[in-house]
This record gives sequence, structure tokens and C-alpha cells, in this order.
Amino acid sequence: MDLNLSGKKALVCGASQGIGLACAQALAEMGACVTLFARDPQRLETALASLAQTGNQSHQVLVADFATPAQVLATAQEWLAQQDVCHILVNNTGGPAPGPIRSAQLSALQAAFEQHLINNQQLVQLLLPGMQAEGFGRVVNIISTSVKQPIANLGVSNTIRGAVANWAKTLSSEVAGCGVTVNNVLPGATSTGRMDQIVKNKALKQSLSEDEVIKRELAEIPAGRFAKPEEVANAVAFLCSPAAGYITGINLPVDGGRTRSL
Repeated sequence: MDLNLSGKKALVCGASQGIGLACAQALAEMGACVTLFARDPQRLETALASLAQTGNQSHQVLVADFATPAQVLATAQEWLAQQDVCHILVNNTGGPAPGPIRSAQLSALQAAFEQHLINNQQLVQLLLPGMQAEGFGRVVNIISTSVKQPIANLGVSNTIRGAVANWAKTLSSEVAGCGVTVNNVLPGATSTGRMDQIVKNKALKQSLSEDEVIKRELAEIPAGRFAKPEEVANAVAFLCSPAAGYITGINLPVDGGRTRSL
């Protein structure tokens, strides 16, 4: 099985912590030159030091706030001018705040649309010509199992994640003949800062302890535990590999069996 990414260049968004960082580490272990893209310079430098480096690998960081798409694009354009090509794009950014959709502010929907879909679109438009010229490209979007089964009290997230999934499916059919694949990885409950936020919110709203909330969450997962970030990253890394060249347009849950739909 060909999992070798030597000579390939990867841009991983939201890579200073959590699932994004785990993805960057996995791609580096497979030989890719990885650029970490996030907003916190200090966390990025710490993350950079954790990447495997052998042979001719060279890793770096980019700093921009994904709440400001114009800043993200300008930073990526300057970076690409120095790289010439990027073979792998991992789209990943923090999820919207929890809450019911009926009371969501229009500004929250607009902000989520820009942070997720607009950033994805402009990065793909920037990087796709190089991928096509190389005959090798991988776009993996880290979304959520909510695209298959909406999650209660995550109204804005459910809405935007679904839009991203359909955007990716549409894109996958347009670029499949160019050696470029587009796939979505759908993490379930994963041990990250985002999960901590969800647990705290549920505990507050339901007048429960955080331990009680966690117990209820685990009861919904056949595997009986939360995922580790690296378990999600392993799925992402495989889809980025040469071995996955005939897999495109899929939504891959990594959720311990929690999603009940096919």
C-alpha cells in the first residue's frame, strides 16, 4: 500500500491544536512537507516543533485568523508564491457556538458561512491549478457527523456543515478527472477543546455535572469512548495518500459507531 507522501507539500488549516495538529503530524510522518495554518503564533511554533522531520522535509507556519477570509487569502497567496505548488489541502477550523437554530442571529450564520465555506472555496481556487498541473491533489474537509445526522443544540453548525459537505461533493465530480480527490472526514465526539466546550455548555443548560454529561455522551457511542485526535487524523492521512487515489466525494464518519444512518 502506497502511503508515501515524500516530495508532497501540504497545507493544514487549524493546525495549532486538536485534530488539525494531529493531521499535520500524521502527514509529516508520511514524508510530506507541512505548513501549519492558524491564528495563534505561539501555539503554531510549539506545534511546528512536534512534526517529524527526515530527509529533505521542511515545515513552516502561516498566521491568519479564519474569521477574516481576506486575511486568510492574502496570507495563502504570499505563501504559494514561494512554494509554487501545494498538493494537499486539509480544511479545518473551529466550529460555531452551540445553540438552537430558531434563535440564531443572522450574524452568526454569516460568520460561520465565511469561516467555513468561503475560506474553503478561496483556498481551493488558489491551490487547484497547481494540483491539476501536477496531476495529484488531495482536498480533505474536516466537518462533523452532523452532515448525516443533525446534532441537537448545534443549529448553526449543522446548517453550515451540511453546506460544506454538498460543496465538497459538487467539487469532487468536477475535478476527479484531474487526479484531484475531494473528501470529507466526519469526526464524532473527540477529545479536544471543542468537545470540552460542548460538555460545559450541556452541563450548564441541563443543570448536570460535567461527569454526568460525559457519561450520557458515552452511552450513545457503541465504542464506549471518545476518539483520540490522532484516530481522526489517520483517516485524513489515508485519504491524502496515493493509495486513496480512487476514493473521492465521500463522507467518512470517524465516530465509534455513533451515527445510526448509513
